[in-house]
Amino acid sequence: MPTNAEIIAGALDRITAGYVFPGKTTSIDTAIRQRLDAGDYDGLEGPALCATVTAHMQEVCPDKHLRLLWTDEPQNLDRATDDEGRSAFLELLRAENQGIRRFERLDGNIGLIDIRRIAYADEGGRAIGAAMELVALSSALILDLRACRGGAPEGAAMWCSYFFPDDQVHLNDIYDRSTDSTRQFWTTAHLPAPRYLDRPVYVLTSALTFSGGEDVAYTLQAHGRAAVYGETTRGGAHPTARYPVSEHVLVTVPTARTVSTVTGTNWEGVGVAPDVPVPAGQALETAHRAALRALGA
Repeated sequence: MPTNAEIIAGALDRITAGYVFPGKTTSIDTAIRQRLDAGDYDGLEGPALCATVTAHMQEVCPDKHLRLLWTDEPQNLDRATDDEGRSAFLELLRAENQGIRRFERLDGNIGLIDIRRIAYADEGGRAIGAAMELVALSSALILDLRACRGGAPEGAAMWCSYFFPDDQVHLNDIYDRSTDSTRQFWTTAHLPAPRYLDRPVYVLTSALTFSGGEDVAYTLQAHGRAAVYGETTRGGAHPTARYPVSEHVLVTVPTARTVSTVTGTNWEGVGVAPDVPVPAGQALETAHRAALRALGA
């Protein structure tokens, strides 16, 4: 059983080697090791240790993807985990209908899609297309991302692609530290359902909306394709890798950063600010009324 010092040292090594902002790693390492030497982590175990170290790391570097996580499921220390735990996330998506919770047709022929996770475009493309097929004849659309906790950048780009006419819209870029390369994300040329054009789109957010959900909201808002109703989101914009540092502790290390082609920045630490601020519990009703007004209903 590793000691707290060994767990923390392993996590700091991973952060130093992979964090997308290498200039910040020295201050993170120094601050956490000082607290370790001072005995701040003595007597802490499991989730309490992870929560405390995470809070201290984020005091130095307020990146919400930079965390220690406790997992009850033992991890294979010989297996490097892929970005955002791809294998585990795929299993979760398969169990949750590729992140699509429900479809509804509201009064006034307003479509509603409740999205809880942003699926990978390859495995989730058919489900995303099926949802968009169901709303294809609606007069306006509401995307409910209030409970969306994250997902894949490729899936976010696919969702966004439905609201633009072709494959000529450069949505955003992601810079990856490990390869020192930038990947461009453009709208998709071929989609499994009709594009949703020339009709109003409303996105609902809450203080819980995170990561991939924020990507969809931020991108559609920045490109002027949707109005955001609700609360400022949680503020996590950095694609992240997970590494086991003990059988039950993972360190999540942001290895890349998103850059909007419109704003030149992203939502890290600040969240997506709504166009119409309203408590999350009232966002659907408020957006529905706005859609009806826009349609003259």
